[in-house]
Amino acid sequence: MTQTTGQGGEPAAGVPAHGAADQHPRWAAMASSAPAGWPVGRLLSAAARRVERDWNAHLASWDLNHASQPVLVILLRGPRTQAELAALCDVTEQTMSRVIGRLERSGYLTRSAHATDRRKQQISITEAGRTAVLAASDPEAAEAMVTEGLTDAQVAQLRELLLLVARRG
Repeated sequence: MTQTTGQGGEPAAGVPAHGAADQHPRWAAMASSAPAGWPVGRLLSAAARRVERDWNAHLASWDLNHASQPVLVILLRGPRTQAELAALCDVTEQTMSRVIGRLERSGYLTRSAHATDRRKQQISITEAGRTAVLAASDPEAAEAMVTEGLTDAQVAQLRELLLLVARRG
């Protein structure tokens, strides 16, 4: 834990006195409910949460969400192990285990013994899962949800910028 006050209540060395740091011109804008003054990271995070909420609301009609829908899309190509699904979705195996459990309870996938490795299970999509994901995953509806109100040029620019940010890691 960092000490913020020294002996007698004065600021510790290196910690600005109250009123100095919190008076920076950007702090008020950053704390505002109006996003114009927010840093890019906060804007991107807020936009991502809005898109996630909208997408989850759309997917809820099929008892899916932003985490489970990509799993079913991947399984359309054929069975996978939990580890493969986790790697493809860029999540931990523990997280994938929860997603798989939810999809299994919904009747959208099944687990079976792996053909060559008794320690692993093969995850496969069911016909109900196939029907749900094909109905829920209309790419045009998803794109329209995210880009509503933007021109074609703005959508292209947004895509290019997001690709730059996403590839940085």
